[in-house]
Order: sequence, then structure tokens, then C-alpha cells
Amino acid sequence: MKIALLDSGIGLLPAAAAVRGLRPDADLVLSSDPASMPWGPRTSEDITRLALGAAEAAAALEPDALVVACNTASTHALPALRARFEDTFPVIGTVPAIKPAAAFGAPVAIWATPATTGSEYQRRLIAEFAPGGNVTAVACPGLADAVQHADEAATEAAIADAAARTPAGVRVVVLGCTHYELVGARIAAALTRPGGAAPTLLGSAPAVAAQALRRAAGGPPDLTRTGELTVLLGGVEEPLPPEALAYAEGRLLAGVGAAR
Repeated sequence: MKIALLDSGIGLLPAAAAVRGLRPDADLVLSSDPASMPWGPRTSEDITRLALGAAEAAAALEPDALVVACNTASTHALPALRARFEDTFPVIGTVPAIKPAAAFGAPVAIWATPATTGSEYQRRLIAEFAPGGNVTAVACPGLADAVQHADEAATEAAIADAAARTPAGVRVVVLGCTHYELVGARIAAALTRPGGAAPTLLGSAPAVAAQALRRAAGGPPDLTRTGELTVLLGGVEEPLPPEALAYAEGRLLAGVGAAR
């Protein structure tokens, strides 16, 4: 079984690590285009073009499923990606976990990029799954870029800024950008008030990974092997970027044998 994942950058690592945890024998193709980051401020047409380019590069390696491990790409490019590839393999998008967050019945915050925060897409999800109005949208300028570059100081500053704008009563936080899942522990720590419990953080990686494996064509797990890893940066096969190794998910994947 081979699972491909696309993103603008290393935001695909959480979903890739989740796939590895569920199916250690699955081959992984990580296709990104960090030179074109950030995607959020771009037009919908440009985001679609970039996502299709990353998907075409991955499709050349004949995956059994493609995960669009990027909220921005899922928002703008998912219809085009499905129109292009669904006849060949399933395409699984990434949707912020607003529905399961609302099920907690507690105040919810959605941390996302400024572009996603202001999007009709996010407003529609809130209206559909959390119509009671107990939801705060928190834009996180600079956080995805800081995580992408493993910039510790910029990451801490962006998290502190967003935490200061998150209401004290929030008990559930939706991570509406896949990059944020790489620093979930730091986000939780920043949102934990003195003497209080840490909020529940909800990312998309576990659900997306499970859905990809359900829909992919493949036989039973092969417990005798560890899957291979192929990394495509702008369509060119490269090693895993050094900044990926700043995160546990990247270090996990770095232990996978190079593709042959």
C-alpha cells in the first residue's frame, strides 16, 4: 500500500506520522512545495494550481490514495483535485474538527491562519456544526511560517499572541492548520491557566489517516516490513527537509528507509 500526502510544506507530517502509526508497512510519498509558501494569501486559482502540481508529482508514483494534508488546499482545491484524480485513486481532504469540538458542549476556539479565519468555508462549518455561537475564531498570523522554518522564537511569539486573544473560558481548541499540530503541546501549555486544566486540542491527522487507509486499495498489513519514504519538494525527490527533524513526527519518519 502506498499513501501520498500533499501540503505547502511540513504541515503534512502529522498525518504522515499517523498513517505510519496505523500501517507501519505503508509506503509514504510526501509532496510539498515550500518555495511557494505561504499559500494562504494567494488567490484560489493559484492555490489550486500549486496543489495540482504537488498532486501530479505524487500521482506519478502511483499511490493508492492521496491525502490533501492542508486546510488551505482543501478549502480551495479539493474539487479540482477530485475531478482530476478520483477515477484513479481516492482523494481525502482535511476539514477542521469543528463538529467533534462542538460535541463537547463547551466553549470552543478555532486557531487558524488569517486567510482561513476570514473564509466563508470556516463560517459555513461553524454555522453547520456549532450554530449556538459558543465559538471564537482566533487568527494566528505568522504561526504556520514559524513552524515551517522551525523558528523557536517566532513560534513562541505567535503562540503567545494567539493565546492572549483566546477567551479564558475556552475548553476545546480546534487546530485549523495542519502545521499547528506539530506544536500542539506548546499551544496547550500556553492556554493552560494557573491552577487550571489544559484545554482539549483537536487536530485532523488521526481522522484523516484512518480515512485514507479505509479508502485505499491494499491488502492486509505486512508485519515483516517498514514502509519506504519518498519526499518530493517542488516535484523533485529530495531528503526530508532539516526543519522537519525539529519535530517528533519528522524524526519518526526519518527512521524510514529511503525509497528505492
